[in-house]
Amino acid sequence: MTEIIIEAVKVSKYFGGLKAVNEVDLQIPKGSIYSIIGPNGAGKTTLFNCISGFYIPETGDILYYGTPIQGMPTNFIASQGISRTYQNVRLFGNLTAMENVLIGLHNKLRSNWLDAIMHSPRFTRENSWSMEEAVSLLDFVGLKGYGDFLASNLPYGMQRRLEIARALANKPRLLLLDEPTAGMNIQETTDLTHFIQRLRDELEISIILIEHDMKVVMGISDRITVLDYGTKIAEGSPDEIQSNPRVIEAYLGPGGAALAEKYRSQRRKNNA
Repeated sequence: MTEIIIEAVKVSKYFGGLKAVNEVDLQIPKGSIYSIIGPNGAGKTTLFNCISGFYIPETGDILYYGTPIQGMPTNFIASQGISRTYQNVRLFGNLTAMENVLIGLHNKLRSNWLDAIMHSPRFTRENSWSMEEAVSLLDFVGLKGYGDFLASNLPYGMQRRLEIARALANKPRLLLLDEPTAGMNIQETTDLTHFIQRLRDELEISIILIEHDMKVVMGISDRITVLDYGTKIAEGSPDEIQSNPRVIEAYLGPGGAALAEKYRSQRRKNNA
């Protein structure tokens, strides 16, 4: 039986009278790439924020390896092996790429201010380890040689990779990626898609992905959940989601399913 790394049980988050997330259930198998999709305003990022501790859900449970984590501080959730990136890149632009990754390593260090002042053996040991680890992570994400560049001076695609490197510094078992290919060109998107698969295959990290590029979603996902107005309307394999009438209608509006079927029929005739 496949182990479940994260489970949401009837999770709801309200903002005044708005139900941003409405009794959503999820089960994310360990070792999977699981996508959450839906139109703008569907509640995808709000659900991410509930999982990562930025929001406390009004109702429901979020279980990490069977243990409730809803309402826990964000630093505690991160320390348990959950990392995330953001819809809009959130780097320290006036710091170097190396320094951004070192910040991500901070919660792995045990030295205190006195160790730093006295240059204790523990401080020296951890300082050497963290520098080596940061260089290794930059190399892994394709930023070898860019450690001394200011984050704000890196091209957009590299900034996205740097944000992932900082998230990886936490040694996550679960990585939440919020629209990682947003704003990328075709080649950058293709490269990052392959890189996300490497994260799962080589580092054995389970991944939850929010993404609007349907080519990426359908090509990389093991399973997909679809949200619309905060409510889960579908769940299944990429093939099942692509042919689900409720999903098509959510994206194309009333009559969208019939329109999509009309185009599919036309393509079948053209290919016959």
